[in-house]
Amino acid sequence: MLSIKHLFVKVKDTDNEILKDFSLDIKKGEVHVIMGPNGTGKSTLAKAIMGHYGYDVTNGEIIFEGEDLLKLEVYERARKGIFLCMQDPTVIQGVSNSEFLRTARNEITLEKVNLYTFIKDMEQAMKDVALDSNMLHRSLNLGFSGGEKKKNEILQMKFLKPKLIILDELDSGLDVDSLKIVCKNINDYLQENEDSSLLIITHYPRILEYIKPDFVHILLDGKIKKTGDINLAFDVEKDGFNGVNAMIGNDINE
Repeated sequence: MLSIKHLFVKVKDTDNEILKDFSLDIKKGEVHVIMGPNGTGKSTLAKAIMGHYGYDVTNGEIIFEGEDLLKLEVYERARKGIFLCMQDPTVIQGVSNSEFLRTARNEITLEKVNLYTFIKDMEQAMKDVALDSNMLHRSLNLGFSGGEKKKNEILQMKFLKPKLIILDELDSGLDVDSLKIVCKNINDYLQENEDSSLLIITHYPRILEYIKPDFVHILLDGKIKKTGDINLAFDVEKDGFNGVNAMIGNDINE
């Protein structure tokens, strides 16, 4: 589904190169986890996949279902079925949650969504993610708590039905109960859409108690230094990234 080869990414209009010869392949239905310390390029990877204006890809390729993403605008990437659950969701004052979701769904499907069906689906989805129904009519993320913002991102995921879901530090700002709710909705979505894939970006293995990965990758110095199963995440929790780094040595993608 997604193939990233020898990717180099820097902050726009600077010489600050963050991703350095990064490569990763994700097949349909797989769950991948990227872990690494602050500043190593995890969020940069998510933004490069989506085409964020603040970063320049200087070399390499990102291919999604056989198509070169680097030639596409952000909205075109979204229409292809890529969804980013943002670390710090944007507040848009004056645009209600319902307006935003209906417009986004129209843009993704390129069809006008039936209003009755939309309202019915929305009411059920709001219950699923444990959001109060009055949030439908509030400005997007305005005055939302950290947990409510993340639940709202998962609400968007359920409506836009992406093929590739990128979770950028979903667990930040979530209490234990909220984390269980959003992870249940993600797991249910993946069960209902078996060809959809998931890329989790996180510091901590806590989220992996609820969403079981197929692969865990350690990102250091702008590239993947080691790949393993969920036990690799537990090694990070036990020994920290410095301990894992010492263990890796010169072993790349073991």
